[in-house]
Amino acid sequence: MAHILKTLNSWFWWENIWMPINVTWAHFVDREGLVFPKPHQLYATIPYAFVLLIIRFLSERYIAIPLAKALGIKNVRRVKPQPNPVLESYFRECSKHPSQSEIQGLAKKCNCTVHLVEKWFRRRRNLEIPTVLRKFQEAFWRFSFYLTSSIAGFIFLYDKPWFYDIWQTWVGYPFQTLLPSQYWYYMAEISFYWSLLFTLGIDNKRKDFMAHVVHHLAAIGLMSGSWCGNYVRLGTLVIFVHDTADFWLEAAKMFNYARWEKTCNVLFIIFSIAFFITRIILFPCWILRATLYQPTYYSTTPVIAYFLFNGQLLILQGLHLYWGYLIFKILRRFIFLKDLKDDRSDEEEEDSVTDNEEESTKNGSKNGCGSSKHLLNSSHQ
Repeated sequence: MAHILKTLNSWFWWENIWMPINVTWAHFVDREGLVFPKPHQLYATIPYAFVLLIIRFLSERYIAIPLAKALGIKNVRRVKPQPNPVLESYFRECSKHPSQSEIQGLAKKCNCTVHLVEKWFRRRRNLEIPTVLRKFQEAFWRFSFYLTSSIAGFIFLYDKPWFYDIWQTWVGYPFQTLLPSQYWYYMAEISFYWSLLFTLGIDNKRKDFMAHVVHHLAAIGLMSGSWCGNYVRLGTLVIFVHDTADFWLEAAKMFNYARWEKTCNVLFIIFSIAFFITRIILFPCWILRATLYQPTYYSTTPVIAYFLFNGQLLILQGLHLYWGYLIFKILRRFIFLKDLKDDRSDEEEEDSVTDNEEESTKNGSKNGCGSSKHLLNSSHQ
């Protein structure tokens, strides 16, 4: 096993994958006037991610919650449905949205009314939907990071020649020294996406959940790979192009949760404009042009990393087009129907039940037994 791992490691770090012709890892030893990124430095992004999680917890608790209250968002306590083994089994194993005939069969088995079974499922579904306050906290954290990253990125890049002339990203490659600002910019971004992966299970789940998973993994892989291959100049531009639109979206979400409709609408329109400029125009015409075309100008023999990195960048662009389509649908509905609703999130259902109904459900649960499959069969008879 050790021999296999050693062989795989040597294959992974083979110079022909990462480096131009006649360049080896030995050339990337720090020397006077030159400091190079080192793969082992990426290990630090894991503990940094946990530091960001601590910062997130503190900011959500001591800044986001008071801000939410100031904006009129209340911490609504969810009413849990009474324990009912039959309904819980059906909810987990069969369907969270049973049909009317299935509800009638469940009501008969539990010895309660159809209305109470509907209420039970409504409450049970609501338990799996984050509260408005929880959504606000998540949006606040992302807004804070993306805004901070955008400001820091502009400060780091505004005086760099490759910010204005992207051809400069390849001048002197691969022997381009690593700047302290580039180091921290990369560490913060990679750590942030690690932290998002760590909290995917508890964050607000949307219909494009898998797209987010792919995006986060592609982002980490792309940034890590560009770090190892010293494509840092281009990498910082990619990061900046992405973050400058995202904080507008998170700000729009925050005001949407606070029901500041006009403010939310304005912010979403600004986000849409920023998204289409940065992701649909700048990214393919500026970034992808620099990664697909310009390397062939400096070398007629592209390394394997050329195809790996551009493959990941094209995956990102595919996600941009997918999200652009969703944004266009929302904008179209807003323009023609004046409805600015995000279809990716589940809405909490209205819930009300009297004390007598609650007691009936509780008593009915004592009579509920048997498998959910038997209930389905009996409901159709």
